[in-house]
Amino acid sequence: MTVTVDPTRPLAGVRIVEISSFVAVPLAGMTLAQLGAEVVRIDPIGGAADYHRWPLTDAGESIYWAGLNKNKRSLTVDMRSDAGQDVVTRLIADSGVFLTNVTGRPWHSHPTLRQRRPDLIQVEVSGRADGGTGVDYTVNAGIGFPLVTGAPDSAAPVNHVLPAWDVSCGLYAALAVVTALRHRDATGDGQHVTIPLENVALATASNLSLLTEVMVGGTTRERIGNAVYGTYGRDFTGSDGSAFMVVALTNRHFRDLTALTDTAEDVAALADSLGADFTDEGQRYTHREALSALFAGWFARHTGDQIAAALGRTSVLWERYRTFAEAAASERVTANPLFTTLEQPRIGRFAATGVPMAIDGCYPPPDVAPALGDDTETVLSDWLGLDARRIDALRAAGALA
Repeated sequence: MTVTVDPTRPLAGVRIVEISSFVAVPLAGMTLAQLGAEVVRIDPIGGAADYHRWPLTDAGESIYWAGLNKNKRSLTVDMRSDAGQDVVTRLIADSGVFLTNVTGRPWHSHPTLRQRRPDLIQVEVSGRADGGTGVDYTVNAGIGFPLVTGAPDSAAPVNHVLPAWDVSCGLYAALAVVTALRHRDATGDGQHVTIPLENVALATASNLSLLTEVMVGGTTRERIGNAVYGTYGRDFTGSDGSAFMVVALTNRHFRDLTALTDTAEDVAALADSLGADFTDEGQRYTHREALSALFAGWFARHTGDQIAAALGRTSVLWERYRTFAEAAASERVTANPLFTTLEQPRIGRFAATGVPMAIDGCYPPPDVAPALGDDTETVLSDWLGLDARRIDALRAAGALA
């Protein structure tokens, strides 16, 4: 008999318990669920701290919560009660995989849970490596990024809007689960993986040489506004106020940019006067202000549509600055197979994404996020084999809503 396997669900058959809030761990759990794992998010009765996080619908439902919990199942339980804690630890033991950013609770610590499931995989996200607390914005403040973000004449720190370390940490956490599953398949052993959010930020700063350049060269990265460090790139404004980001990474890009803006002779004269070699991307970066002054006039004489059409005929890397509303209405969303139309209860109808990678040409699709506690009875029945009488007894004891 031929067994049909869905290539977009490589983790089918894997069960995962998630206790989480905010971004990193919910993103990890959703990523694993969209790849086929059965992920049950367990929340306290009434919801965790992120259940009503903005943005909200007019009726007060969290669009944010629905966005990070697609494809999961939801169970609520009183985790302060002995009966509730017993239910949770039994579910973790049944699944064999536990994903959380709720640390410091002895009853679901790794040593305690291993007594129920010796080959348990437990992935924990924390704030700082020293055990301290931290969120994306506080971690970011302590690494250095806000002091090299923003305009060159700015003295104040500038936070970026994207919670980069939460997102990166969530993907590292999902990867940790997958690699631990492979390890368990090969050895029969579980693993306890800890991922401090701060370490994700530090590793990224190190990998991108932001820390290394200080250690080796004694220099600290400068603020450069919208320029691109080490090569040529910056923003330009058209005659109608339209804004574009333009990047010339290679010599071909740079030649095309000078040809487009009819500045080839001026750029050559500038190179002679400065003794510069603009075939070197480092020198293009060093003299970026002088070069930008030459290019800016062409942009200022053309409308956004004219600029887009002209840039589209070159090898130059570019994009027009757009709002989220403009992006949502564009073909990159409306005609993109990554997006699937969802009828999300309590939220409405919208285009939603699954995992942003095509597997054998197909994107793993999104599914709706559950309402809080939607799957409590089903999970207790399916995973633990509890009948209606025992579930009712837990409810009567206050362990379930």
